[in-house]
Amino acid sequence: MNASSIQAVAQALLHARRSRSPAGAASLAGHLREARDAYAVQQLVREALAPGEAPVFWKSGGPSRSAVLTQAPLFAATTWPSPANAQGQHFNFTLIEAEIALRLGSDVTAAQAAELTHQDAAARVDAMAVAIEIVDSRWTEGVDAPPLLKLADLQSHGALVVGEWQRFEPRDWATQRCEVQIASTGAAEYRGTHPLGDPTWLLPSWLKHLTRDGATVKAGTAVTTGTWCGMLPARRGDRVSVTFDGIGETRVQL
Repeated sequence: MNASSIQAVAQALLHARRSRSPAGAASLAGHLREARDAYAVQQLVREALAPGEAPVFWKSGGPSRSAVLTQAPLFAATTWPSPANAQGQHFNFTLIEAEIALRLGSDVTAAQAAELTHQDAAARVDAMAVAIEIVDSRWTEGVDAPPLLKLADLQSHGALVVGEWQRFEPRDWATQRCEVQIASTGAAEYRGTHPLGDPTWLLPSWLKHLTRDGATVKAGTAVTTGTWCGMLPARRGDRVSVTFDGIGETRVQL
């Protein structure tokens, strides 16, 4: 781990956030060599922008079960209940993801996380909610920036809007219907399109990441679990709504 290179990436991201102007990723592409470098940048940025704040919300996911899943802590200041108004929030880009958020019903220790399997992961969840992630980037290249630089930038996270929590119960995720409405582009329907097949599948990877230094994950900690609709373009002024049949609806005004 090269401390000076990690500091350089963190400072570029902090300057981009504070100046509201994205930074070029090309000159920094070789600064991060592995995922732990990107996670170290996440921590430095978080300590600078929200000192002492323990993350309650996280994002986790990946394009398939065979891929290495990525994790990012989210800021309380950009995690909002639905319906939300984001008109006063700065974004460099606005892409929309329709997601399901999951909430832990009990503490999870490092020892418990180490033994957690995909088969019993859902037993750790007490509630679920419809979520809208606004995808943004502090890199000029946006979502086309190098993967480790995207990971360092909270995996291109902008904001999260969370609907009403519902009691978690097993579902047939393969037939789960989702509808996304964006004012400027209309409505689109998706069914069974979660990239991991089941949003609970990522829980072992996520919890092992959170407990990698021996920490205990507290009950009430929540994770948003990846997009059902890819990344859909949206414009300033758009009203966006996401509905999952049998779970609920979430709305945000951009």
